[in-house]
Amino acid sequence: MIYTHSIKTDHENFYNITSYVRQDVIKSGVQSGIAVVYCPHTTAGITINENADPDVVTDLLYALDKTYPDRREFRHAEGNSSAHLKASCIGSSATVIVENNNLVLGTWQGIYFTEFDGPRTRSFVVKIVKD
Repeated sequence: MIYTHSIKTDHENFYNITSYVRQDVIKSGVQSGIAVVYCPHTTAGITINENADPDVVTDLLYALDKTYPDRREFRHAEGNSSAHLKASCIGSSATVIVENNNLVLGTWQGIYFTEFDGPRTRSFVVKIVKD
């Protein structure tokens, strides 16, 4: 089963999409398997991280900006090379185990869509695979 979602984003941020994925698992009826969450964009990504303390997202964005700053030496004509670097670092997908029709996530974990080049209207895809 494949589910596609649309999301409106700001310039740079992490968007908690756990509830979307959780609802897709419930709708699928799959009791045991995996959920793959995929981002079909080159300046955005998918990651799993802490969802309890919003300062974690703030710290991650700060660290990514420090690690991958805009540089005048970049040659990409669109001027968003740092967004491409951040998206490559984060990755374009995450896989979560499904058991008893629920996502198997740690107590503090959430699934995030990460935007590095907004504002945009983006999409992400969830594929539920049965064991």
